[in-house]
Amino acid sequence: MSKATRTGAQSPSPHTADSHDLIRVHGARVNNLKDVSIEIPKRRLTVFTGVSGSGKSSLVFGTIAAESQRLINETYSAFVQGFMPTLARPEVDVLEGLTTAILVDQQRMGADPRSTVGTATDANAMLRILFSRLGKPHIGSPKAFSFNVASISGAGAVTLERGGQTVKERRSFSITGGMCQRCEGRGSVSDIDLGQLYDDSKSLSEGAITAPGYTGGGWNSRLYAESGFFDPDKPIRRFTKKELHDFLYREPTRMKIAGINMTYEGLVPRIQKSMLAKDREGMQPHIREFVDRAVTFTTCPDCDGTRLNEGARSSKIGGIGIADACAMQISDLAEWVRGVDEPSVAPLLASLQHTLDSFAEIGLGYLALDRPAGTLSGGEAQRVRMIRHLGSSLTDVTYVFDEPTIGLHPHDIQRMNGLLLRLRDKGNTVLVVEHKPETIAIADHVVDLGPGAGTGGGTVCFEGTFDELRAAGTVTGRHLDDRVLLKETVRKPDGALEVRGATANNLRDVDVDIPLGVLAVITGVAGSGKSSLVHGSLARLSGAAGEGVVSVDQGAIRGSRRSNPATYSGLLDPIRKAFAKANGVKPALFSANSEGACPTCNGAGVVYTDLAMMAGVATTCEDCEGRRYDASVLEYRLGGRDISEVLAMSVTEAEEFFGDGEARTPAAHRILDRLADVGLGYLTLGQPLTTLSGGERQRLKLATHMADKGGVYILDEPTTGLHLADVEQLLGLLDRLVDSGKSVIVIEHHQAVMAHADWIIDLGPGAGHDGGRIVFEGTPADLVAARSTLTGQHLAQYVGA
Repeated sequence: MSKATRTGAQSPSPHTADSHDLIRVHGARVNNLKDVSIEIPKRRLTVFTGVSGSGKSSLVFGTIAAESQRLINETYSAFVQGFMPTLARPEVDVLEGLTTAILVDQQRMGADPRSTVGTATDANAMLRILFSRLGKPHIGSPKAFSFNVASISGAGAVTLERGGQTVKERRSFSITGGMCQRCEGRGSVSDIDLGQLYDDSKSLSEGAITAPGYTGGGWNSRLYAESGFFDPDKPIRRFTKKELHDFLYREPTRMKIAGINMTYEGLVPRIQKSMLAKDREGMQPHIREFVDRAVTFTTCPDCDGTRLNEGARSSKIGGIGIADACAMQISDLAEWVRGVDEPSVAPLLASLQHTLDSFAEIGLGYLALDRPAGTLSGGEAQRVRMIRHLGSSLTDVTYVFDEPTIGLHPHDIQRMNGLLLRLRDKGNTVLVVEHKPETIAIADHVVDLGPGAGTGGGTVCFEGTFDELRAAGTVTGRHLDDRVLLKETVRKPDGALEVRGATANNLRDVDVDIPLGVLAVITGVAGSGKSSLVHGSLARLSGAAGEGVVSVDQGAIRGSRRSNPATYSGLLDPIRKAFAKANGVKPALFSANSEGACPTCNGAGVVYTDLAMMAGVATTCEDCEGRRYDASVLEYRLGGRDISEVLAMSVTEAEEFFGDGEARTPAAHRILDRLADVGLGYLTLGQPLTTLSGGERQRLKLATHMADKGGVYILDEPTTGLHLADVEQLLGLLDRLVDSGKSVIVIEHHQAVMAHADWIIDLGPGAGHDGGRIVFEGTPADLVAARSTLTGQHLAQYVGA
């Protein structure tokens, strides 16, 4: 026997490199984590559970994923790091065994009007190349099919140094783009109601301009009054034709006003650039109100909403233009691409085919590539981001998912579970933050955080398998087998909202009566037309019926690190007034963003030191010790507490504090009651909004809207981010709303909400053009008995019928 054979016969000892099969976290203290130490197996699927606010995202996203990304960024040169976001090192003692982290979170896609599903996934880029190669007639490069590129041309002289001599040459250039000139690639044009911009019975000196930011004698109003193009004391209705043109539409003109160089421009283009170019959701409330009042958006008549100019629309492959391709349902587009047989672009077709098939595989085949990215729900946006990772050849990376089942019907959750397992089986570590038992069940390893939320959480309560969790005594373990029973008796409606001929998006001329005075649930697979029915038809009709509508959707809560639950909910106003009244001073003193701010940190509580391309350092302000207020303000007290001590209270503590005694403030107590009602009693009033989890933000929004006066409440998946233990509390809140005389309409996939409903409207049977029909109307008991729809089958399974 040779020496080689003899050596091979012995069992080899494992290589040292193969021993690093754990991610070790020691002493994690991000947000509410309390010195968490944990070992997570690599190349396995680990699910993190726990009540909302228990610290799941802080551990997975704020610690593990954040440090992985920071370390990767440090591998780039200092020059490149200068262009990248700077990430601070998380508060943790030891982090070992990290691999490259790829985050797929719930952040909504940017709502830029030019961002679509196609541009966000590179599918548009491949289509543009395809049409530039095969389209007839040939009109140019891929840029000629892009609605983000305008056609431009120019000519002029250039000066060159050649052989020691200066030579002038004439050069010309032209770029053929696909942008529609009329709407500039937006697909819609805006008409401004001039009557909302100014009062023509007044002169500029009398404050004729009524648009926000142009009143009160500021620079904007001075620019027009002192421009010299017209008499500022003459009423606008008496302007000549030229004066009115200069006032409304004049091209940019440089001039001096009060000795300062400024650019004068007509009021209409100036308003368009300063207000209409922004995303509506990002506008300040008073600007948004003005835009809604003054501007109407209509489909561009030149491009018919396709965003493309005539040249780009004229080039076709087999009778299909790029605008037609982008408007197709993606599952249909995939079939069309399969039928394009051209060996010269075979690799491109294969790549495009894979991307389009990934949409269908992930349950998004009902979308179209021209769908604006800002209209996607949180769950849809998350799945669109997953598409680029499905066919990736990368292995040994860490995929981090934040509730990937959001917005998914029980039928679709099985498909999502299969995708998570596929990513794991390729040799990757998959970390998932999740509440749904169906996804927790497929985990190789479960980590349960808690036991409570906020300061009551932040510790690891359990580690092990799903079956061991079920037997464990943790909050999650006890509620895994919770089932909401079907009601024996349901409420009777006291009226109905009649929807007739609804055709928004994929709805097929739907006629339906939505009952009032009860808990009505609209359900169906993702993409079946639920949101189209409710938001597209109902809001308009309920307004006509004289019912005020309160709509709580999944839109993100916008807020800086200075924003907190007290400022967002409006709670700080009555608190400031109560402090001011008790001490005989101005309310502005009790705002950390106004007169009461600590002068050293400007009310931030911390001092930020910018270290260029390295992570900035935030240190607690030495003067106010992180309390954000000037020392003189903290001498004023209400009920024995200063303003910083009040903001450090939890909602529950503050509810008691403002409920009776010297600090009794009914206005503040009402808001605190609503926050406690939605299960946010543990939140600290001054906790920055940036540290809240997705579920907490959704419930904060719900609590704030509960104050709105309305007869009809429309809730879009209120169970998003809710732990199994919190769903029962939400159902109690919905019951209280209905019992107080409100009509509650809920778009929901959670079987507990369906089982608790008085009336169910099920849309389907499929998604996209396979949906858009009413497949069931009736009580949950009837739906379970019939089992005629996918929803009925899953609900029957849930209630054990």
